[in-house]
Amino acid sequence: MGIEQQSSTKTTDIFANRHLGLSDSEINVLLKELGYQTLNDFITKVIPNQIRVSKDLKLSTFSEPLSEAECLAYFQSLAKKNIIGKSYIGCGYYDTVIPAVIQRNILENPSWYTQYTPYQPEISQGRLEALLNFQTMIMSLTGLEISNASLLDEGTAAAEAMYMSYNLYGKNNPNVRKYFVDQNVFPQTLAVIQTRATSLGIELEVADYQMFSEFQEVFGCYLQYPASHGGVVDYRKFITTAKNAGCFITVGTDLLALCLLESPGKLGADIAVGSAQRFGVPMGFGGPHAGFIACKTEFQRLIPGRLIGVSKDRLGNPALRLSLQTREQHIRRDKATSNICTAQVLLAIMSVMYATYHGPAGLKAIASRVHRLTKTLAQVLGQNGIAIKQKEFFDTIEIDANPEMLARAAALNINLGLWKKGSIIIALDETTSAEDLQELIKVLIKKEISLKEIESIFANEQLGFSLSRSDQYLKESVFNAYHTETEFLRYAKRLETKDLSLATAMIPLGSCTMKLNATAEMLPVTMPEFSKIHPFAPDSQTIGYLELIKTLEKSLEEITGFDCVSLQPNAGSQGEFAGLIAIKAFLNAKGEAHRDICLIPKSAHGTNPASAVIAGLKVIVVECDNDGNVDLVDLEVKAKLHQSNLAALMVTYPSTHGVFEEDIKIICELIHKHGGQVYLDGANFNALVGLSYPAEIGADVMHINLHKTFCIPHGGGGPGVGPIAAKEHLRNYLPSHPLAFSNDGFGPVSAAPYGSASILSISLAYIAMMGAEGLVKASQVAILSANYMAHKLASFYPVLYRGKNKLVAHECILDCRSFKEVGVEVEDIAKRLMDYGFHAPTVSWPVPGTIMVEPTESESLSEINRFCEAMIGISKEISDIKSGELDRADNPLKSAPHIALEVCANVWEHPYSRELAAYPTSFVKSYKFWPTVARIDAAYGDRNLVCSCSQ
Repeated sequence: MGIEQQSSTKTTDIFANRHLGLSDSEINVLLKELGYQTLNDFITKVIPNQIRVSKDLKLSTFSEPLSEAECLAYFQSLAKKNIIGKSYIGCGYYDTVIPAVIQRNILENPSWYTQYTPYQPEISQGRLEALLNFQTMIMSLTGLEISNASLLDEGTAAAEAMYMSYNLYGKNNPNVRKYFVDQNVFPQTLAVIQTRATSLGIELEVADYQMFSEFQEVFGCYLQYPASHGGVVDYRKFITTAKNAGCFITVGTDLLALCLLESPGKLGADIAVGSAQRFGVPMGFGGPHAGFIACKTEFQRLIPGRLIGVSKDRLGNPALRLSLQTREQHIRRDKATSNICTAQVLLAIMSVMYATYHGPAGLKAIASRVHRLTKTLAQVLGQNGIAIKQKEFFDTIEIDANPEMLARAAALNINLGLWKKGSIIIALDETTSAEDLQELIKVLIKKEISLKEIESIFANEQLGFSLSRSDQYLKESVFNAYHTETEFLRYAKRLETKDLSLATAMIPLGSCTMKLNATAEMLPVTMPEFSKIHPFAPDSQTIGYLELIKTLEKSLEEITGFDCVSLQPNAGSQGEFAGLIAIKAFLNAKGEAHRDICLIPKSAHGTNPASAVIAGLKVIVVECDNDGNVDLVDLEVKAKLHQSNLAALMVTYPSTHGVFEEDIKIICELIHKHGGQVYLDGANFNALVGLSYPAEIGADVMHINLHKTFCIPHGGGGPGVGPIAAKEHLRNYLPSHPLAFSNDGFGPVSAAPYGSASILSISLAYIAMMGAEGLVKASQVAILSANYMAHKLASFYPVLYRGKNKLVAHECILDCRSFKEVGVEVEDIAKRLMDYGFHAPTVSWPVPGTIMVEPTESESLSEINRFCEAMIGISKEISDIKSGELDRADNPLKSAPHIALEVCANVWEHPYSRELAAYPTSFVKSYKFWPTVARIDAAYGDRNLVCSCSQ
């Protein structure tokens, strides 16, 4: 199947030809080398007959692919249907000013947004430094001792804090399963907590904190500070009483408010959570935004997500890395403390760069201005007979409202926060001007106040709270050194150049699908009509967004064969969780709530077991055979043994072993026979698009990583989107949202109704420009490239698993375990690849001592060959160690990566040459990417944990 230039009036700019790395002539070269005549002939040998598509893929919205110019025009037409109303809704989302230097040089910069998770820290030092700064910022503002490198959003951070508290308390009191939540928390946060509590069998007590006294019956408490209605509440007495009873206290808070208010740590909190959104990250109809979680040091091994720590490299220099529980989901599986193995890296970096750009004085000035404007509004309203319900507030006030007031606001597209019957909240932000205040006052009291009077009141307002902050924050040099644009730009550029991204080289990570994130796909993200929309804005202002969402849902339904889609899950882990609790809700509705067993093959994606546990399921592992396939005998024995309580099977397809299992339909039928549902992990869906419909395979629900198959960039390890697609019987059990839509199943899994809505346009643009034929060819080329690479490397690195006809899927596992005979570990190969100018493939997962390689469809033949040349060169070096030509203890692999500081030093102590160390191929002699630190001592960093830039 080819994509040819057309002789017609339609544009000849075929996007698929730019997305695919191989030309038709190069495809033929690869096919010939593998022994096939056509791409279709090859694919029929890879894809099992029983799962091939029953009908060709058709896209109802995009019958023909759009060119880049047509795609941009399409999104501009959608954008025009949105209305940028002035939103005073608050509720955790606020308009903000993104410094242009951050928008252009970080958010819109492919060197930042195409980076991968920093599992290879020697070539990730730039973003690791930025994330260390982020942790420092959160620790400083919250007054707590440790922070992770961000979570998915505020709602999931709050749910994770509850689970942390449960695990901490449950060690000594396993029978206490009640959690207290103050009634004045953000409604979406409460709803996400409720979803997680239900799945874990935790009972929530939601009430006014002033009326609560049964501390012995709860393991933890959650408070909002400032409260969602705007009040600045002094919780110190409550916190002291609760902690004396052994409860763990979590405070949901606001970073800008903490520039003026006493920190949660000073109030006595154990954990603080929130969102960094208002630090220079657009609202974007709900995301992506960097949630945060901070806690006391003694809780550090339970904190979810990623933690950046300071260690040292082989030469004794300071170096940064992921610490402690890094990738614990893949290692500890069902024993993991969280299923979240990702972060919102790009957004966390934006927020800390905002703090770096402004510094503590600048942040305090912004917070002070917002607070004074709010006090000015309150004074004017008070003078005109409208009472403010809070004694103290930061940026949000609550007042009584009437239908006429709301109608006047709606007529001007002014959005007020609907708090409770007869009451509204009004939240101001960094973008609020005196003119905005004048218009707002006129709406509220039908009276015009002059700008001069507003300015006069503003100038005379005094700052100060009963809980005013007394300590200094952000004292570290990084927050006090880069306040001119020249210095800031140079700092950001220094960090950027320390990181290898897709702008540098292929990142051949198996199971992670690091492919082209086309610039044309990224353009709509920062259109104001998409970026400046509040997630709870009225439908009349979001027509374009809702049309985009509906079109993407429809496209994904057509591509997967399923009947319905939810775009709410804002990460693959959340998609897994949402799919499983949809299954649980469906079984509960059938009267089968006792079904709680989840079968998971060893070949499944690494986060599956942890997701099953937090969904309230018990994990039973299913063995694999010698070819990497699910062991059908073991599966049948366990399915039959647990048939009375079988809830689900979680299966990854194609498997994480890189093969299309021939018996996948039999596997699904077996589970259904014993009363269970089939959850298909779509981590590898990019090998199926247009070639097979997961719904026809037998799955009931699946999640799709839009940041893999559908081109949302990884952004250094986040953002991502993990929507779920399901069959009709699960439609009513997809995620709901208290402020948007409801169903019969369960509540939300993320804080915003449509998750990370602002980046959904990336995937829709990819689908629109590729068209059905292009999507099919992308899958074919991805599989072809992987098989070509396996063929080229097989005589140097045995391919561990192959499917029928000795072919792999879109990735292959190369077995490196025999190299231990000469003292070479798989980690040595990963580090040596840096000297060749590459990021390593996936290391020691899913099989220890192996590497899993995935070239994707968007890499060129020259780049694929260059990677093969590097791997073959490393194989020769291993042979030279074996023959004695290279020293077993001191050789290029053991000392890799080599940094410029060492190679250029006056003294060279290695027995091999500097040229072999740093310039092993002709390519790197003309273009060299230098790691900035030598190999990092991981154990040292864990033994001596330092996770802020102040230590």
